[in-house]
Amino acid sequence: MPAGLFDLTGRTALVTGSSRGLGRAMAEGLAEAGAAVVLNGADPGRLAEAAAAMRGRGFTAHEARFDVTNEAAVAAAFATLDAQGVAVDILVNNAGIQLRRPMVDLATADWRRVIEANLTSAFVVGREAARRMIPRGRGKIVNIGSLLSEVARATIAPYTVAKGGIKMLTRAMAAEWAQHGIQANAIGPGYMLTDMNQALVDDPAFDAWVKGRTPSRRWGRPEELVGAAVFLASAASDYVNGQIIYVDGGMLAVL
Repeated sequence: MPAGLFDLTGRTALVTGSSRGLGRAMAEGLAEAGAAVVLNGADPGRLAEAAAAMRGRGFTAHEARFDVTNEAAVAAAFATLDAQGVAVDILVNNAGIQLRRPMVDLATADWRRVIEANLTSAFVVGREAARRMIPRGRGKIVNIGSLLSEVARATIAPYTVAKGGIKMLTRAMAAEWAQHGIQANAIGPGYMLTDMNQALVDDPAFDAWVKGRTPSRRWGRPEELVGAAVFLASAASDYVNGQIIYVDGGMLAVL
């Protein structure tokens, strides 16, 4: 049956930055499709609350508290999962930060901080996952890009560069790891209703711009990424590799 293509029963998914926002929505969606999930975040209280809520719904939820920009912490987290017998079949590289500042006023340290959190972390976590997926001959990596993987907007240069890099990192992963049965793809969300975007949602002018610029005439909801995430994590996408799916209400399709 076609529905079986999307069944994640018996699989384990690590979703970075999943104690809230888009990451939590995708983790819950993957769990609803049958996967056990490994939740990740830096705030222990928020991470514990998210895991408890998922367990309360009958899902299997592990906790892995580590900073995705700390390479040693990433390696240690995977070593801990190894010791616990938890094999990551699906990785969703979702963690990231935003910084809004004109480039002429942007400190190099802040540039590096955004690039590290949004791009380098996906490489580091992806590398650790792939080192374990390759011997098994299978795996799914889903990187979270953005509209900014394709187009730029003033005052968010490092984020734009990082998300453009995510598109090409995804292709680089496919180029090297497809032969090992690993599919690496990406999702590019449009303007979504998240904590990160709350200040923009609350700005009447920006809110009107998003609704006017998006053919769907509204902001996206975090749960609207679930379908793409489940597709890219499942057998339904076994011959899809190096692609980025935009979930943006049609914004990139129109002028």
